[in-house]
Amino acid sequence: MKRLGIAILIFALSAPSILWAESSGVEAEEMVFCRGIKELEPIGVSSQFFGKINKIYCFTRITGAPDTTTVYHVWYHGDREMARVMLPIKSASWRTWSSKKMIGSWDGAWRVDVTAPDSSVIATKEFIYKPGAE
Repeated sequence: MKRLGIAILIFALSAPSILWAESSGVEAEEMVFCRGIKELEPIGVSSQFFGKINKIYCFTRITGAPDTTTVYHVWYHGDREMARVMLPIKSASWRTWSSKKMIGSWDGAWRVDVTAPDSSVIATKEFIYKPGAE
């Protein structure tokens, strides 16, 4: 009986996240990593970054927002959260981005989750950073 109660509690706590993501219609139509942004577009798009790079950008095109809302870019190195960036969304189709300064010791697998205000994940994507490679 105790397990059933815990399962119901977990579902009840996660249900609002599931409902927000499904009912809002908000999607990350485009999500790429790049070396920079020029004229509101990503430049140097890749999923692998080699050599010394000062910053990596995560560019996201959000669609389906019914009104002004907020999304977050949550940057992870492995399983460790390295940054959480709040990004305002001001129309049904909105381009936005965040960046992360890179340090040579942070090589390896990275991931960015795009999350809704209730922390539900809208999109996720990975990249590799190898500062010692050319």
